[in-house]
Order: sequence, then structure tokens, then C-alpha cells
Amino acid sequence: MTAISPQLHYYNIGTRVVAFSTTRHGGVGQGHYACFNVNHYCGDTAEAVGQNRHALCQLLGIGEQRLVYPHQTHHTRICAIDKAFLELSEAERAQRLEGIDALSTREKGVCIGVSTADCIPVLLYDEEHDAVAAIHAGWRGTVGRIAEQVVAHMRNTYGSRPETLHAVIGPGISLEHFEVGDEVYAAFVEAGFQMEQIARRFEKWHIDLWECNREQLMSQGVRAENIQTAGICTYAHCDDFFSARRLGINSGRILTGIMVNPPAETHQQKPNPNPSRREGSLTTSNTEIYFVR
Repeated sequence: MTAISPQLHYYNIGTRVVAFSTTRHGGVGQGHYACFNVNHYCGDTAEAVGQNRHALCQLLGIGEQRLVYPHQTHHTRICAIDKAFLELSEAERAQRLEGIDALSTREKGVCIGVSTADCIPVLLYDEEHDAVAAIHAGWRGTVGRIAEQVVAHMRNTYGSRPETLHAVIGPGISLEHFEVGDEVYAAFVEAGFQMEQIARRFEKWHIDLWECNREQLMSQGVRAENIQTAGICTYAHCDDFFSARRLGINSGRILTGIMVNPPAETHQQKPNPNPSRREGSLTTSNTEIYFVR
């Protein structure tokens, strides 16, 4: 097996939390899947995905059954992961994770994540209740206000207080490069967004998905000072992060994940104290809340 050393981009979001986005470095893969892709829904080979997934789990210090990410479909369904989910068969898991665009959990040592390649990944951490969430917010999910829905879900499910939540808005396409048609602009208008704050007109309309999701979080009570924005444009930095607009749909995906470490467990990898540094291994109303019991 080829030696793999995943290169991750880490976020400081809590003392016992590992939060990260994968990069295009440190794994295996060919062409537009090169070289670190763990998403098996985007056309990559099973062998490459399997090797990369195994290496990521080794780096995180967890078994592969404790790395959970859904098959996303640009909607607003939320899946809460609990102990019962971890006991399901692989086929049952796949069924439960089909069409899900956000995950949450309170299980320690379970890494949940979402896959993106220009869409916006959002992570949430509730230190009071040791609850975390990972959100996939493409433009459709953003219009559907998925970030707002997940904050409400965490409040209702775990007792989370929005004012104590910490959030990360990860790598995604920037306003400069997110050119949209009039129909997409109209969808944001119809959804009630303040267009003067999130859109600019060049030759066509451009929309700031980072700001759209930041405003959604704040509208639910998340404090501005508790929201980190990575500020990494995937389109502009496609050598480091997968970008579907630059590389095509048949390309790899970034995994943005979050995990609360068990209190007494020592992991191989600690959260990177410098989020800008990438390291390798050290050894809306139509929202459906989908609970996995």
C-alpha cells in the first residue's frame, strides 16, 4: 500500500475538539481526484477512497466505522447520529445517510463531516453539551436556510444555547468567483436575503455564500465573535482544495469534519494551534429533521 500522510487544514474551535478540512495533499488518487479524496459518491476508485479513508482515520485515532458522512443532495435534511446508528450495518447506514445534508452528534470519538467542492461547509460546536454539527450549504441549501435550521435543531435536540455556539465557515467559492444566473439571484431575493449585503453585479450577479451563512448563524443568536471564516476560495486555490467549477463534477471532494475527543483518551493528532498551517500525520420550512435511533 502506498504510504499516505494526509495534509489537513485545522481550526481552533474547542480544547477537546478536532475540526478540519482535507486538502489535495498527502493521499492517493489520479487526475482530478489527486490526491486526497475520501468521498465515494463522486466517481473516484474504491481502492483510492479506501486507502485515503483508512489513513484519515489513523490520523484521527478512530476506527473507520466512527467516520460518518452522508450522501448529500442539496436539501436541508438533518441526521442526528447516536449509539444506535453506530451499531447499524453498512447497508443500513447508507440508507439512513441518503439525501442528508447536515449531521449532528454528541457521541465522543465519532467524526462527522460533509463533502464539498465549492459549496460551503459549516461546523458548529456546543461546549456545554459536547454536541457538534457539520453542515453542507450549497446555494440551494443556503437559500433553504440550512444553517438556521441546524442551529434550531441543536437547540431542540441537545439543549444548545445559540449564544454559546462556536462556528467555522470552511473553504468554499468566494463572491469574486461565484457567478450566478438571474434565476439563482431571484431565488435569494424570494428567500428574503438582503441582496445589497450578499450580492454584487459585474457582468453577471455574484453572491457571497460565506456571508449568507454567517448572517444565518447570527440571526439565530450565534455571536459574531464566535464565528470563524476560513476565507479560502476553492476556485482560486484549486491546487490545494477541490473545486468542481475548476476541475469539473468528476473530481474529488473536500471533507470538513469535527469530532469531540473522549476525556480520557489520547489521540495521535491534536488540533493545530495555527489554523493557517497544514500538517500531516504525527506517527427552511420544508426542512426534514431526520433522527437516527
